[in-house]
Amino acid sequence: MAFPDSSSRQSIIPSFLYSSSLSSKTFILHKMSTSSHPSLSSSPATSPSANELSSSGKSFVIPSPSEPGKIELYSPQFYAASTAGGILACGLTHMAVTPLDVLKCNMQIDPSKYKSISSGFGVLLKEQGLRGFYRGWVPTLLGYSAQGACKYGFYEFFKKYYSDIAGPEYASKYKTLIYLAGSASAEVIADVALCPFEAVKVRVQTQPGFARGMADGLPKFVKSEGALGLYKGIVPLWGRQIPYTMMKFATFENTVELIYKHVIPTPKNECSNTLQLGVSFAGGYIAGVFCAVVSHPADNLVSFLNNAKGATVGDAVKKLGLWGLFTRGLPLRIVMIGTLTGAQWVIYDAVKVFVGLPTTGGVTPAAVPAKA
Repeated sequence: MAFPDSSSRQSIIPSFLYSSSLSSKTFILHKMSTSSHPSLSSSPATSPSANELSSSGKSFVIPSPSEPGKIELYSPQFYAASTAGGILACGLTHMAVTPLDVLKCNMQIDPSKYKSISSGFGVLLKEQGLRGFYRGWVPTLLGYSAQGACKYGFYEFFKKYYSDIAGPEYASKYKTLIYLAGSASAEVIADVALCPFEAVKVRVQTQPGFARGMADGLPKFVKSEGALGLYKGIVPLWGRQIPYTMMKFATFENTVELIYKHVIPTPKNECSNTLQLGVSFAGGYIAGVFCAVVSHPADNLVSFLNNAKGATVGDAVKKLGLWGLFTRGLPLRIVMIGTLTGAQWVIYDAVKVFVGLPTTGGVTPAAVPAKA
């Protein structure tokens, strides 16, 4: 007779049967069995104790196949948790900073009107009211949720994939290259998911009369630019996001490792979850500052191309100038991306902690050999 696998057994058998501490729950099972069948009941002198039952080879207790709440690294459940964490980390944080994003895009598109952060907020408030600060929040939420799912899920996949190719010795020696390659590969895929939403978002945020949001903005955009117009900005988007993500993951991983080595005297596995998440925020914020600087010229290009119909990269460089490409809107973006990246790593690692996984970074794990 064939028996179901361990996962199905776990779902059928009551959870109280699973225990690493057998004494009390074994005694409960014994009491249940004797109360159901009085003839099997023994006198107090001969009744087996909980300790005797727990040491007996005939115990009714079924050992748990794994620790409750634990997920095996690099299992399908691990990648599913990473994907879910990425959705929450990117979707929620980008939606939360929509007012800053609206102002940043408008400063990039019309610098003569939106001259500074303070005056820009005043102009937006006067012309569009409070609702104007949240223009485009729906494509922001949907687009960056899709991007986050691919970014974090595929990063974990490619990080292990390239580590397996390199082997344990080289994966440890050249870990930063592994982080860079894994994050770049993941971002190529993530941006394909993000690009259509980003195109609609920028148009809605920088042209108030264009559309109210995603529902009416997407059909109008496709009617005006064609379906392929949604991917008009894919190359500059890659130019912005791939360096950004490479810097984000590599800087974060190395920063967190340095914090645990030189700042916190306690080994990571002995630190509380709260402290570990605090380290994740610090490492994420530092990484975010570098990300903003590296990716800012391409960010200006993306905003310019998605705002102006038929515009080219040459048009953007001519109008903004090289200095403008690197500096226009940069202080605001540093604040925005630093906070954003720190919050993303906290949310992502909080999801991992919730499902029983360790937080990201801190130690250099040995690469798991690929299965033959």
